[in-house]
Amino acid sequence: MGGMTTAVRAAAAIAPPPRPSLVRARECLVTGAAAGLARHLDVPAWLVRTVLVLLGPVGALFYVWLWAFVPWESGVAAPSRRVPVAWILTSAAFLLSLTYVPLYGDPYAWTLWGYGGMSSARAMVVLVVTVFMAAGAGLWAALVDRADPGRGVRHAFLVRLAVFALLALLLYGELTRLASGGGTVQLVRTSLPLVGAAVVLSSTLILRFRELSGERVRRIKEEQRAEMAAHLHDSVLQTLALIQNRAGASSEAARLARAQERELRSWLYDGDAPADSDLPTDLRDYAGGLELDYPVRIDVVSAGESTERASGEVAAAAREAMLNAARHAGGEISVYIEGSATSVDVYVRDRGGGFDPDAVPADRLGVRESIVGRLRRIGGSATIRPGAGGSGTEVHLRLTQPGGRHG
Repeated sequence: MGGMTTAVRAAAAIAPPPRPSLVRARECLVTGAAAGLARHLDVPAWLVRTVLVLLGPVGALFYVWLWAFVPWESGVAAPSRRVPVAWILTSAAFLLSLTYVPLYGDPYAWTLWGYGGMSSARAMVVLVVTVFMAAGAGLWAALVDRADPGRGVRHAFLVRLAVFALLALLLYGELTRLASGGGTVQLVRTSLPLVGAAVVLSSTLILRFRELSGERVRRIKEEQRAEMAAHLHDSVLQTLALIQNRAGASSEAARLARAQERELRSWLYDGDAPADSDLPTDLRDYAGGLELDYPVRIDVVSAGESTERASGEVAAAAREAMLNAARHAGGEISVYIEGSATSVDVYVRDRGGGFDPDAVPADRLGVRESIVGRLRRIGGSATIRPGAGGSGTEVHLRLTQPGGRHG
């Protein structure tokens, strides 16, 4: 049995690692399909792109299939594309339209439209391809580039403006030819720029439909969440609160019940949007983690509004003060945050035995550097004094003008 176990372990040790999931990369050239497939197969991305090009129509269909059915990799950031697809299509449409340069010597053909040197069928094909690329550029800008963090609404507006200008020139040229005759074929040609403009305008309707559908889904979720919250509030949440009251604030059962209550309330009432990483939110999350690791109960109360972020030095110093209180005092700890547009104050109070900051050995840098020194370096102040009535410890952190001083 021992030999078999050893063999199994050896086989597991030499087994190749599992392949990464087939997902599209959010940082990509166009769609992320080729990069995602290359990462899944553990080959260079350029090799995958080369093979897809060599496969011709089959490779193109496979690429479209990957684009349509392979999901994005996990994350909340919008996909970012390095290739300006909309501008490439717009430029190609403009260049292709130049093949309409009239060679038949019409002195009034200053609009550059006509097909004097090409057959009517070839001119129709060129016009269809030009309109198709122009409409594709407008749709791509509105539906894809609009949400791209590297481009945005202004980029989409400029692309669509260029597309409409091109379609307007095409329409003007075809109307000029229609006025001089041409029959049914010329009438069809004249309608093509109008069809392209309608396709580009349809992107606005698609965006509005997306917004309405998203709002409807959010409303349905909120109604379901409200019904569930009402039911859970009458059952599970009350049970968790009863466990905390019966078990004692610092017992393990009470700490677990409090953590589960906080997590459940966050899921019920915070909605789908992630909480902003501000100072109160960060300290509440940190308090929940401390309650799981130490026999403490931490109440975080916030008043006023502050621009201080979770990545700032005040948040780091407050977390260190909360950790010290949980580690050395235990029991009940209160954190009070008072913020304004020009300052922020954080009070961390415990009910422990207290301590003298001057009696801390010089080699213990937790309070001296992580709290007092950190606030001093950014122009703030940190005061450590006995709590109310001489029991416990109160740490007061203060920073003025946090919007211009914190990190």
